Amino acid sequence: MSQPAATAAASGCLPERKTGPLPETGKPGLPSPARLRKRAEFLAVRRGEKRRGRLFLLEVLNRGDEGPPRVGFTVTKKTGNAVQRNRVRRRLKEAVRVHAAGDMQPGNDYVIVGRDDVLDAPFGQLAAELSRRIRAKR
Repeated sequence: MSQPAATAAASGCLPERKTGPLPETGKPGLPSPARLRKRAEFLAVRRGEKRRGRLFLLEVLNRGDEGPPRVGFTVTKKTGNAVQRNRVRRRLKEAVRVHAAGDMQPGNDYVIVGRDDVLDAPFGQLAAELSRRIRAKR
């Protein structure tokens, strides 16, 4: 046994693994949109346009600048317990990252309010619906 391996075995901790970055997925060359983080930003988007659907509600606000698009995710307690709400949020985040980020317009803020139907929908259908709602012009 080598010296570092013997030391790690004796101390009870495993040596650190050296891993590379995760592979990029989604549409090539498109960065993920920035995130809305503050409550005031979420409340401001509520004044914008609402696009309702079976899987989620999409709120869109044109900020009036040419900055990068920003997105926020909300799942209410009506959806279920914390585990279910987190699963809904993770599915929506992945659908935005992989499929819908390129459809978002610069200068817009988006808030996606997830519903529990997101858990039962096939991922392809969720991603297509999200892209369609984001591209919709009213």
